Amino acid sequence: MNEPAQSALEWKPVAAATPVTLQGRYVTLEPLDAARHSAALWQAVSGHDELWTWLFDGPYASEANLHKAIEAKQAASCFAFLAIVPVDTGLAAGWASYLRMEPAHGVIEVGNILLSPALQRTTAATEAMFLMAGHIFDNLGYRRYEWKCNAENLPSRRAAERLGFTFEGIFRQHMIIKGRNRDTAWFSMLDHEWPARKSALEAWLSPANFDAVGGQLKSLKDFGQCLGKQSW
Repeated sequence: MNEPAQSALEWKPVAAATPVTLQGRYVTLEPLDAARHSAALWQAVSGHDELWTWLFDGPYASEANLHKAIEAKQAASCFAFLAIVPVDTGLAAGWASYLRMEPAHGVIEVGNILLSPALQRTTAATEAMFLMAGHIFDNLGYRRYEWKCNAENLPSRRAAERLGFTFEGIFRQHMIIKGRNRDTAWFSMLDHEWPARKSALEAWLSPANFDAVGGQLKSLKDFGQCLGKQSW
């Protein structure tokens, strides 16, 4: 018996993501630049080698080595690296990138996420991910946004699900990173899912959701449940 034909899509390829400045209330994302950001990033990550455990590179022994690594990231055409700059300090405290871009199919991944202790579990970090997703869906028109991480990296997996990504499974023996096997956990968010995720994130990020000392009044999961979504 023949399979039913899939519905045709009115689809046109989108543009590849490039380094861009994205301004939020709590954080600014800007093109990663060694001359501008390496000194602040070194101060943010120095003495915290554990930050590099799940990343493809690092840790670095000196600011000069980190500077060279950032220069290489700037020059790589298959990545678009953004520095994460909290508004309250004006100093880069991490980075993230767009990668594995397939503009013809409208597919792109967010990854290489480095969050220094100054960014971990902060409103600024959540807003950074919100801004990156919004740029992909609202500005560039992608269909699928991916998040992948080492299957053993439980904080990253929890972060993906908190942000509204859907777990799709484990790719076993997917990579060898730093001499070790990596089973990769795959997550995705689709264009028709983004409006609900966006509404929840905007509600969570609103100043009205925080008390006088910056504590959240409702969790992001609470806002997701209010929208009737099961991914949170």
